[in-house]
Amino acid sequence: MTQGDSTHRTPLAAWPTRTATVVVLEGADAGKEASGERVGVGTADDNALVLSDRAVSRYHLEVGASEQGLRVSDVGSMNGTLFSGARIERAILPPGAVVRIGGTTLRVGEGAATTAPMFAAEHFGGLVGRSPTMRRLMADVERVAQSTASVLVHGESGVGKELVARALHDYGPRKGGPFEIVDCGAIVPTLVASELFGHERGAFTGADRTHVGAFERASGGTLFLDEIGELPIGVQANLLGALERRRFRRLGGRDDIVVDVRVVSATNRDLRATVNEGHFRHDLYYRIGTIALAVPALRERLEDVPLLVEHFVHELGHASDEIVTPEMMLSLRTHHWPGNVRELRNAVDAILAMGRLPQLGAATAPAPTQSGTLQKYRVAREAVLAQFEKAYLTSLVERCEGNVSRAAREAAMDRSYLIQLLARHGLGRE
Repeated sequence: MTQGDSTHRTPLAAWPTRTATVVVLEGADAGKEASGERVGVGTADDNALVLSDRAVSRYHLEVGASEQGLRVSDVGSMNGTLFSGARIERAILPPGAVVRIGGTTLRVGEGAATTAPMFAAEHFGGLVGRSPTMRRLMADVERVAQSTASVLVHGESGVGKELVARALHDYGPRKGGPFEIVDCGAIVPTLVASELFGHERGAFTGADRTHVGAFERASGGTLFLDEIGELPIGVQANLLGALERRRFRRLGGRDDIVVDVRVVSATNRDLRATVNEGHFRHDLYYRIGTIALAVPALRERLEDVPLLVEHFVHELGHASDEIVTPEMMLSLRTHHWPGNVRELRNAVDAILAMGRLPQLGAATAPAPTQSGTLQKYRVAREAVLAQFEKAYLTSLVERCEGNVSRAAREAAMDRSYLIQLLARHGLGRE
């Protein structure tokens, strides 16, 4: 298929899918119901089942169908979801099960069987997979690429959210325009607004020259906001205004700057829970999530591991059957992959470098405390991130022979931020 050519699209196959239904049995909204592959329930208008119960959160729970039963997930509600008197976060319930949220009683059940489009090929842009979930995602990406709507891509770290954003750009009408990336979690919070919107000379201490922000640089193309869940609450209002008015002012500026940008955002967290907590604006979430695409975790599509390994090995100029033994492949196919596709790529790199399979998962396991209980999430996350950063930076510096400017270009990082990371991990130059 020619990139951006909507007249020669890859043929699609039909894939049978299950649906769920949710019916309100008791409460102010008794009699209301909704059905679909995923049924969101809450008071926000963009839920499939909108309730008026004030004890229900904006985004309260989600119900989906699976082979095992009805998958019910509380999405970070304030008052919880009760089943048989017990509070649940995630559960597989039988058809006809009754749950209670606030003052409302719901019955979950199976809906009518339907079909969904599935991509016929195993590659689309940088996306690789033969599993139904990945080929379904590829079909969605191909279709959504032709629109101009904002897209929110969500999935765990390392699943390939940036590849989805890149495919949305490369296979759409903006393919000839710029593709700008802003990692909202890698920028000092006080500098996020400057990176997004730019600043005039003298706007603040240290602003010795005019800086063109990412919105201006991306005009006519796509702006990819990675880890948007890390965006400071104070900048969220400015971002919302820029998206709605398609104009903004640089920091310290007086003139409006008009831009034509498609925004694709990504997050590894459930922003609905963040909205419930008051840490992310509901109106901004509604604006950036016009279309939502979910990228599955690698452990949910282990049948794709051999294809991915072959893809990575071929990218490096080798044949997979010459490098990866059947024993190695068995280990790769049975690993849990907490680091997802990024971890698999690192394992393939290690196999090529050392001729053997490295120990899998050693750097990603949560560290227990002395009492044997798990560390708090933030502490464990920071420890794992520090291990990843040091290993990545060490490899990067060695590959670039200590040339920081070259390393920054290869890693697509800001040079000054790379220098900070190198210093933090004791890898700075003498």
